[in-house]
Amino acid sequence: MVQAALGAAADAPGYPLTYGTPSLREAVAAWFARRRGVPGLDPAGVLPTIGSKELVAWLPTLLGLGKGDVVVHPETAYPTYDVGARLAGATPVATDGLTALGPQRVRLVWVNSPSNPTGRVLPAAHLRKVVDWARERGAVVASDECYAELGWDGGAPPVSLLHQDVCRGDHRGLLVLYSLSKQSSMAGYRAAFAAGDPGLVRELLEVRKHAGMMVPAPVQAAMVAALGDDAHVAAQKARYAVRRQQLLTAMTGAGFRVDHSEAGLYLWASRDQDCWVTVQHLAGLGILVAPGSFYGPAGARHVRVALTATDERVAAAVARLSAPG
Repeated sequence: MVQAALGAAADAPGYPLTYGTPSLREAVAAWFARRRGVPGLDPAGVLPTIGSKELVAWLPTLLGLGKGDVVVHPETAYPTYDVGARLAGATPVATDGLTALGPQRVRLVWVNSPSNPTGRVLPAAHLRKVVDWARERGAVVASDECYAELGWDGGAPPVSLLHQDVCRGDHRGLLVLYSLSKQSSMAGYRAAFAAGDPGLVRELLEVRKHAGMMVPAPVQAAMVAALGDDAHVAAQKARYAVRRQQLLTAMTGAGFRVDHSEAGLYLWASRDQDCWVTVQHLAGLGILVAPGSFYGPAGARHVRVALTATDERVAAAVARLSAPG
């Protein structure tokens, strides 16, 4: 379905709209209402991005941050939050406790729920405290929610920063980032968007127009198709669920503890040893995992195990983990 939409829009001799087509922005608003419990999102507050990673990297720069400004991100986190602050000349601070920041000039606060790499899901009450804290200081809150459709174990769906229970229906100073890479297996399309405060989106749009940050028109059409169809998302999630259960059983049977991991595409696993020792042990079995230290010092005793290999490769990993000796 997505490939068909891409092909049908392939005759695209003109420049695409940096702001996105009206149909794409309306599709995002409808998706938020249907899938995230956020009705009434203003399509004017939607901006397509070339994947979500580019906006993670460039948001501090696009917002005009620089020397003396602080960008806060989770203690265990995707490293691009840190890199994006440094690219802007700002100071990254990794912390899960905002009250410890004192009088620093915080301009941007990143939250990531569900988390990469830990799979941790933040409750609405926690997110509401972050929003209140940031608004008292005039800081922007940006929420990376790329794994939002991948909650496990029958729990409540991960709540969005834009949900009524978090922001009381007021989207000022708030941005959500979302990608179709995970829910729709569209990583190669570089198909993502930011949504939230229309005023912030206008600021970003003005800079992005000059920087040439445009999502190709055929990709925008493919995004509309993907956002309008829930069946393929459910089918893909079911595939991941089977792989997750197989790997979870095998990892725990092999002496690993799996922490958090209530959502997302990974298991956050530990044998209470240095992560590089674990990486080496699993590499000896022909199993490739990511060292937790890649995501910050707090991850030094964990590894990240992905659910994204093929069924055949996951089955092979399970067999190797379960083999005697």
